[in-house]
Amino acid sequence: MIAFVLRRLIQAVIVMIAVAFIAFLLFQYVGDPVVFLLGQDAKPEQIRELRAALGLDQPFFVQFWHFLVNAAQGEFGLSLRQGAKVSRLIGERFPATLELALVAAVLALFIGIPMGVYTALRRGTFMSQVFMTVSLLGVSLPTFLIGILLILVFAVTLGWFPSFGRGETVKFGWWTSGLFSADGWQHIVLPAVTLAIFQLTLIMRLVRAEMLEVLRTDYIKFARARGLSNRAIHFGHALKNTLVPVMTITGLQLGGLIAFAIITESVFQWPGMGLLFIQAVTFADIPVMAAYLCLIALIFVVINLVVDMLYFVVDPRLRVGKAGGH
Repeated sequence: MIAFVLRRLIQAVIVMIAVAFIAFLLFQYVGDPVVFLLGQDAKPEQIRELRAALGLDQPFFVQFWHFLVNAAQGEFGLSLRQGAKVSRLIGERFPATLELALVAAVLALFIGIPMGVYTALRRGTFMSQVFMTVSLLGVSLPTFLIGILLILVFAVTLGWFPSFGRGETVKFGWWTSGLFSADGWQHIVLPAVTLAIFQLTLIMRLVRAEMLEVLRTDYIKFARARGLSNRAIHFGHALKNTLVPVMTITGLQLGGLIAFAIITESVFQWPGMGLLFIQAVTFADIPVMAAYLCLIALIFVVINLVVDMLYFVVDPRLRVGKAGGH
């Protein structure tokens, strides 16, 4: 287990260095931060002084080393658009994005898994066909269109939920949360549902496919021959083995929810990192773009490491393979 974790940690470090290098290239090839800070009318002497102060007159790999050291400490300089520290901007926006992604993930899991089990065990029934049709729509429709339709129906027509913003939040030190107020829950419903629909349909189809595959295996046939009830077979044996690959996909999808909440946050004006990144791209705010890229990569690396460890613990075949030298 220790060797397994060490290998994964080494891989994670290599991935993060590669991502940091890509993020660093943004500073080299996407505009000049000195021009952004001083403007087009700056004098040559001012430009030289600022480049020296920022360390931009040093060799390429020296600059990259300084970038790595600062990035490891969570420092990416100042935002070219807002003039504030990037770490502070990310810290203010990250709670909103994480909260939205977690609520969407819970919705996708607690709805997608039962729907997948139902469609696998009740193939051909009317509700099963309805679920499959809904899942096809969820996979096919783009996220921004789903968000706009939800706003049109539930915010504009019915007036049940607000159409934008995060609502009232509660502060816990530097962390903020809208899950401790009724207004916060009202604001998070529509964006969370919008973000969860694609993941929900993906999980439902994955659970259905894995469940059908497991139900055809020999050990399920032996369980039936032993006289076990359908409930014990379906939920005690089949579902348990079905959830092993589902756990892997779900873990990676959580990273995807955080990374790709950009469209949902833009549609609902949700004050998260995705909206901050869109604004940074619009204004070529390179430090914010680089910080967002590194943070998302770190989230994926951490989640992937945790999922690998859980998979190693849950699936005994991996431990047997290691012990047997295969």
